[in-house]
Amino acid sequence: MKVIHEKHPLAMRWTHWVNFPILLVMIWSGMLIYWANDAYKIEIFGYTFIHFFPDWFYKLLHIPARLAEGMAFHFLFMWFFTLNGIFYLLYTLISGEWRQLVPNRHSFKEAWQVLLHDLHIRKFSPPQKKYNAAQRIAYTAIIIMGFGSVITGLAIYKPVQLYWLTWICGGYHFARIIHFVLTLGYVLFFMIHVMQVVLAGWNNFRSVISGFEVKELEPVPVPAIKKVQPKPKKIVKKPQVTDKTKKSDENDRK
Repeated sequence: MKVIHEKHPLAMRWTHWVNFPILLVMIWSGMLIYWANDAYKIEIFGYTFIHFFPDWFYKLLHIPARLAEGMAFHFLFMWFFTLNGIFYLLYTLISGEWRQLVPNRHSFKEAWQVLLHDLHIRKFSPPQKKYNAAQRIAYTAIIIMGFGSVITGLAIYKPVQLYWLTWICGGYHFARIIHFVLTLGYVLFFMIHVMQVVLAGWNNFRSVISGFEVKELEPVPVPAIKKVQPKPKKIVKKPQVTDKTKKSDENDRK
């Protein structure tokens, strides 16, 4: 027997799908900005061995050297990214959905078991509710990463006006490194997330679009009814009347 129940509310789905194109634009425009100053490299005694992104990477993606365009898109869409994140946080706090997302003290142990199950090393996965332990850790981490991207992004965007924020981030250059590493984290999360969605199947993907999930209920075993056999009636024997009992009765009457 199959049943349909709601899994993802509209607000969760909205913020999820809106965030996807915003992050794509942010990463793409960030690459345009980074190419203007490709600073991260392995250099020893003034000799550069390798850049973080080699030349073939830029040629493969046809990334144009348009710094002004990259900054314009990046600084525009960062507000959409921030507002979408604020709305998501407010909804999870008000609705109570955060209880399904925040990991507990058993999550890290169970996340390892989930990983072993996904790698087909362990037969059974630990019990889960709406999200498993690995998802709880990943989704909480991505929220923290988003907060870090906004803070470091503002520190890079306005290092003079927001000098105190830049100082908290360890200076302009360190803030840029953190911002860059967080971007790599988004790309890694996106790749793992898509792979997990493919492995989970169409039913899970459909629930993120429609909000509903189809589940098949296991039949509940009906206990067998035992036939109760009637207990045999006890046969009460009447006492036999003899001549002696008759005489004793007559004497009792006298």
